[in-house]
Amino acid sequence: MSLTKTPDEIEKMRRGGHLLSRALKASVDAVAPGVMLRELDAIAEQVIVDGGGKPSFKGYQPRPSDTPFPSTLCVSVNEEIVHGLGNRDRKLKEGDIVGLDIGCWFEGLCTDMAVTVPVGVVSPEATKLIQVTRDSLMAGVDAAQVGAEIKDISAAVEDFVKPHGYGIVRALVGHGVGHQVHEDPHVPNFVSDRYPKVPIQDGMCLALEPMLGMGGDYHVKTAEDGWSIVMADGSLGAHFEVTIAVTKTGTEILTPLPL
Repeated sequence: MSLTKTPDEIEKMRRGGHLLSRALKASVDAVAPGVMLRELDAIAEQVIVDGGGKPSFKGYQPRPSDTPFPSTLCVSVNEEIVHGLGNRDRKLKEGDIVGLDIGCWFEGLCTDMAVTVPVGVVSPEATKLIQVTRDSLMAGVDAAQVGAEIKDISAAVEDFVKPHGYGIVRALVGHGVGHQVHEDPHVPNFVSDRYPKVPIQDGMCLALEPMLGMGGDYHVKTAEDGWSIVMADGSLGAHFEVTIAVTKTGTEILTPLPL
């Protein structure tokens, strides 16, 4: 499968990305103490369906033997860094932070994005974690240029995060996106010789997604539900993601952040 997308495919992803952004904003606007996770999920799904899209996470199976993912949104609370089940009857509480991760198919192509937001009034430490995670994502976007390499994105994120002492999750990385939910290349948020050198080509569409742990450790573990990924040290985790298109004319965020 090609690592690049045609201008027509990028235009379809642009339209799908703006639909996805509207769905995520609707859920973000509903975040408040006392709201159930499943309520946020239902809001996002309705916007996607009404806009002519189809949720890409609901029913997703990495392997045929895996249990299908049950919700449109991944809703990850506090120490849950990603893949929290969005169909839970769990109520948000004042002081929580919540990650909302969402993807959709639109006109045969998919996009992916995520934000982490506060629930009511949160601690200054949690506010800083959220802001640094968002800003590290933007550092990665700025580094994504035709003629550079994927490792330049990795270095930009890592260099931004290091002075703050947060742990950069290593078990999960960004990825190509468009023809499938997850495509090559891997886009790690840290520099490692484990990953091959990949030049950034005209027409590449990438999902950049830094995931940071407040405790300084990068290790994660899977919760008993088989899906939710939590920080192993129990510290707060934050996650931001956008889908970008990199072309000779510049780099475009196809999924505008709703905040």
